[in-house]
Amino acid sequence: MSTATQRLERLERPRRARGGSTWPSFALRRFAGLVGTVVVAVLVTFLIVPLIPGDPAVSAAGPDATVDQIARIRAEMGLERPVLERFGDYVGGLLHGDLGHSFSLNAPVSEVVLRRLPFTAVLAVVALLVVLLVAVPLGMAVGALTRGGRRRKLDSTFGYTTAFVAAIPPYVMATLLVLLFAVTLELLPPAYTRSQPGLSILLPALALSLPSICLIARIVRRETAVVLEQDYLRTARGWRLGTMRTAARYALPNLLTSTLTLSGIILIGMLGGAISVETVFGWPGLGLGVVNAVATKDYPLVQGIVLVLAVLSALMTMAVDIVLGIVDPRVRGGHHG
Repeated sequence: MSTATQRLERLERPRRARGGSTWPSFALRRFAGLVGTVVVAVLVTFLIVPLIPGDPAVSAAGPDATVDQIARIRAEMGLERPVLERFGDYVGGLLHGDLGHSFSLNAPVSEVVLRRLPFTAVLAVVALLVVLLVAVPLGMAVGALTRGGRRRKLDSTFGYTTAFVAAIPPYVMATLLVLLFAVTLELLPPAYTRSQPGLSILLPALALSLPSICLIARIVRRETAVVLEQDYLRTARGWRLGTMRTAARYALPNLLTSTLTLSGIILIGMLGGAISVETVFGWPGLGLGVVNAVATKDYPLVQGIVLVLAVLSALMTMAVDIVLGIVDPRVRGGHHG
């Protein structure tokens, strides 16, 4: 290690996080938060059926059902029993992995969820990878090029363009991409096809990732501009350590905490955005499944999918917290100052 680099490490060291609580207490807090979120999700999903207008038994029986048939189905669904008794059965079923029975598909909800979950998971992960691989280098590059008020036209163009694209709702972005790449250019399939799953995922992933790319790139650009003006990085430039080497080794670690935090929030948001995007592209994931379940008033299926999405969001939040605890020990200490 060169003398200049050693001196720079000493300058940077006071800025780095110190301390932090032990991993067991940190993990216990995060696990308690996960349990609390799951409990709330169970309560909310249980209340979906009583709060939805209409009679679930009528929807399950069909339009031509007789009064006796509706009464029998209502009894089978347990709708006439006390609420607390039904809630106890619901929780007991969940503890045994029973999410209920889909009457529109005539199949256990757990089977439907397991069949659709991989499609949503792959779509969200691919979209997030695209976001991180594009947004972080783009934001750092623009931040480095425009630091200190340089290249104001580039800064303004970048700001206005990313703000405009980030404001486009996912379903509008999906429709525009279909019109451009599938209808006009005829380069990609407009909907999911089993024969071309690799090509079919490109447009949905792009529709999910483009607004997030712009949002994270804006944050990274701003953070990069701030970090590059710190004293220890000014010293690095004065010692001519190289712009790319300085940014990669010293600026990037300082951007990780805010970038990872925002990425976790965006990934959770992608699960919500996937509902509209999957509907546009006919992607057979949980998003399209819950839309179809609502259309057919298949309340057990709606309950199961919403609960799974809520638990996934809670798990991803905990995973992001753990990664942040590794990157920044201040997170484990419960403070960010």
